[in-house]
Amino acid sequence: MPTILLVRHGQAAAGFGSHRDPGLDDVGRAQAEAAGGELAARFEVPMPIYSSPLKRAQETAAPLARRWGSEVILEPRVAEIPSPTEDLRERARWLQGVMAGEWTDFPLELFRWRQELIDCVLGFETDVVVFCHFIAINVVVGAATEAQELIVFRPDNASITLVATANCGLTLVELGRQATTHVD
Repeated sequence: MPTILLVRHGQAAAGFGSHRDPGLDDVGRAQAEAAGGELAARFEVPMPIYSSPLKRAQETAAPLARRWGSEVILEPRVAEIPSPTEDLRERARWLQGVMAGEWTDFPLELFRWRQELIDCVLGFETDVVVFCHFIAINVVVGAATEAQELIVFRPDNASITLVATANCGLTLVELGRQATTHVD
C-alpha cells in the first residue's frame, strides 16, 4: 500500500491571474526549506520525488532533493488545472467560478484532466513525494473521499497531505495543514 505525500508548493511570487508560471517569493523559499527539512526528518529513507513542471512546484521540491541527494522527476499530470483561456484576468475569473462548483458541472476536458491526475497517483507503486498544487491536491483528496465538490479543503502553502493507494483506490491518511489561503 504505497503512501503518496502531496506537498503544495510554497508561496508564489505572483498569483494565478497575474503570471503564467511564477517561481517562489522569499516567503515561499523559506516554506520550501521548512517542508524539505520536515520531510527529511520524518522520512529517513529517501523516496522518489515527483514535481509538477511549473516553477513554483519545482522550486519547492529542490530543498528536499538536495537533502536526499535525489533528482526531481517532472510529472505533467500533477500540474495545475488547465484553464480554457490564455488571458490572465479571464483565467483568474474562470478559476474562481470553477472553485465554487462540482465535477458534474464541468466540461469533459476537465474530467479527463482529473482522471489523468488520479490515474497518475494510483500508478505509483512505492512511497513517493509529489510537489504540486492546491487544485491537484483537492482532486486527489476528493477522489479518496468520493467528494463531488472541486474544493474539499484548503491546503496551505508547503503543507503535506498523505494518501495511500490500495485495492485500485485512494484512501485519505492525513490532511495537510489548512489555511485561509488564496490560490497561486
